[in-house]
Amino acid sequence: MLNDQYWTKRYLNNETGWDAGNVTLPIMQYLDQIRDKSLRVLIPGAGNAYEAAYTNSIGFSNVHILDFSPVPIENFIKENPNFPMSQIHCEDFFDHKNKYDLILEQTFFCALLPDQRENYVKKMKSLLNPGGKLVGVLFNKDFSKVGPPFGASIEEYQSYFGSTFHIQVLEPCYNSIAPRHGSELFIILINK
Repeated sequence: MLNDQYWTKRYLNNETGWDAGNVTLPIMQYLDQIRDKSLRVLIPGAGNAYEAAYTNSIGFSNVHILDFSPVPIENFIKENPNFPMSQIHCEDFFDHKNKYDLILEQTFFCALLPDQRENYVKKMKSLLNPGGKLVGVLFNKDFSKVGPPFGASIEEYQSYFGSTFHIQVLEPCYNSIAPRHGSELFIILINK
């Protein structure tokens, strides 16, 4: 089971191949275009939350991180001691209750078991304000070993998100980090 103990063990054993070590270019370039810094932002499955540190550094003040392993949360607090504690959530994504204008997706969907995907879509819808956006990257590939990560195809993503969200962008990501080049899709999904 991919519970908090599973992910904590991965962090403690330094088995974090998904960790890019910094905010990735697709997320950074998207955030750089946003003028309204008052947006309420959530980063679920945040890990070491480089996206949150970057978002905060460019003037967003209402950025929330969520992860159910305490290890990356503690790492983030150490690296970002001035980040508001009230905006750090160590809990299960499916138990989280709040409303956001923007949710950033970075290696979270692919970390969930495939049978959790429909619940992920429902939960994202419930966390987003009407017109709120789910933005980020998704893997556009199948993996040779049993996951996580778990991949999917563009057609699968369309079937998951098409009836719940307006799909503004769902296309190959042109600015992925080198190890993921050619295997990611960039998404902008708007809550109906």
